[in-house]
Parts: sequence; structure tokens; C-alpha cells
Amino acid sequence: MSFTISGIDPAPFRRFYAMSDEERAAAGVIRVIADARPGFPCRVTLEDAAPGEALLLLNHEHLPVDTPYRSSHAIFVRDGAETPAHFADVVPDQLAIRLLSVRAFDDHGMMTDAEVVEGRDLPALIDRFFADPAVAYLHAHNARRGCFAARIDRC
Repeated sequence: MSFTISGIDPAPFRRFYAMSDEERAAAGVIRVIADARPGFPCRVTLEDAAPGEALLLLNHEHLPVDTPYRSSHAIFVRDGAETPAHFADVVPDQLAIRLLSVRAFDDHGMMTDAEVVEGRDLPALIDRFFADPAVAYLHAHNARRGCFAARIDRC
């Protein structure tokens, strides 16, 4: 089954790019410098930052639904990220190398299924979840740290 994996829109984060560290801290945003790769996954570009790159660590509401599943968590965004990634029928390396928790949601924001999978095995799980016509979209999370990784949609 055809799918797309998308990075998040950088628009809500742009205001933080030009702020001082003090201004960001007052907004609950921390600037960090990547010191290893992998380890600092940007949710806009869906790539791990290289050592020495600056990122913002902040809370992001990735599931803004009026259900008990409404959810937010800490994420990394490259400082200055502008173009959201878009992968069609391909799992980006950032996801392929990680253990993922994948959650299926219906049009009402209710979870219909969930599974933990090695990222390299994600396409088979996507096919299984999207075989259910009630599933509208999927959210992938890094299983170990629990943070939102990417949204997956049918093509």
C-alpha cells in the first residue's frame, strides 16, 4: 500500500530561531548542540543532526485532538529548519534505524491499534494497519524515549 511519511511544519518554531538563549528559555525552549549521530533527530527534516549542529528541544503537541489521546512531548527541531521532509513509499533512515512504537488512529482521533516494530520492518506494519479502512493515519514514536517521530498517511 502506498504511504507518505512527513516531517512537521516548521512554521510554529520559526519565532524561536532568532531568539536569544534567554528568550528561548523563558518560552520553555532549549538550544542544544548535537554531539553524536544518530541521537538528535530533527522532526522537520526527518534526519539526524550531525555533531556540532544546533537544534531546539521543545514541547510539541503532535496529536491536537479532543479525545483522551491528545498528546504532546519533547522533540528536536534543527535551528533554522525550513522545509518539511516528505518520503513517498520510503522509510527515512532516521526511522529505519530505531525501535518504533506505531499507533493507528481513526478520523475521530481515537486509537484503533498499536505495535512496536524495528524501523526497518515499518513498511509491513504500515500495510497491515492501512488494510483496516477505519485507520485514517499513523503516528510513529521513538519507542525508547517516547517522543513523536513522524506522521504516516495513505497516498
